[in-house]
Amino acid sequence: MAILVNDKTKVLVQGITGKEGSKVALQMKNYGTKVLAGVTPGKGGQEVHGVPVYNTIAEALDSHPGINTSLISVPNFAVFGAMQEAIAAQIPLINVFTEHVPIADTAKAIAMAKKAGVRIVGPSSMGIISPGIGKVGQIGGEDPRGVFSKGNVGVISKSGGMSSEVSWILTKNGIGQSTVIGIGGDILEGSTFTDMMEEFEKDEQTKSVVIFGEIGGTYEEEAAEMIKSGRFTKKVVAFISGLFAESLPQGTKLGHAGAIVYGDKGSYKSKINSLTEAGVTIAKTPDEIPDLLTM
Repeated sequence: MAILVNDKTKVLVQGITGKEGSKVALQMKNYGTKVLAGVTPGKGGQEVHGVPVYNTIAEALDSHPGINTSLISVPNFAVFGAMQEAIAAQIPLINVFTEHVPIADTAKAIAMAKKAGVRIVGPSSMGIISPGIGKVGQIGGEDPRGVFSKGNVGVISKSGGMSSEVSWILTKNGIGQSTVIGIGGDILEGSTFTDMMEEFEKDEQTKSVVIFGEIGGTYEEEAAEMIKSGRFTKKVVAFISGLFAESLPQGTKLGHAGAIVYGDKGSYKSKINSLTEAGVTIAKTPDEIPDLLTM
């Protein structure tokens, strides 16, 4: 029944009184997601789009003990404190929308989350959507209904924009999605391709998975190793952006913070070779993905 976001998802928005937090809270509510509370220190007692605001997560949980997901939309310097508070409260799923989070802060939070058994998706994550059920984050914007459709293909993307683009391509070709996840494109992320593939492997609704990768980092190579080892058994179609970067100087930064290549690891060639050796079907363009899924 999809992964991460389902009909039992109940959301807290950290930073709900900010411009982005307020906007995303309304988007989630309009899509049917249960948004129970918001937290902004010093602004407890207010309401945003009918959602009550509290000063702390502890106060929010006292009034809404069913909360099981937190969306973090606060300035980057405040993200670590927000993650730390959510982890301490044992909120099972934390989605970090904020960009430009210091990598040291992300590393510390990931270590804390693993110890606590908490899942972080992000930073720089556009969000998570299980079509027809609910969404967390800004994924799909104001109206995801024409882009996403319910089905049995899982989508994992480093790029928030391309998570929607790939889903739209699938939808217009009559192929629905189980869950679509923008994991974020930073060097270090709370959830990797392999983390999400583990969840999709267990999900009965998901029959195949699309990976949208980028140059930089080794998450795609790790996914290839997972498939080779037999820990992921469903069909995978992958598209890796960044072919043009093969001709650029080593160490060139491109777009996302994670799109930095040193040596062979993380390069377009390395990712394509690793995935191909693992038996993954490679799309040369996103428009090829629907046909490759049905082959």
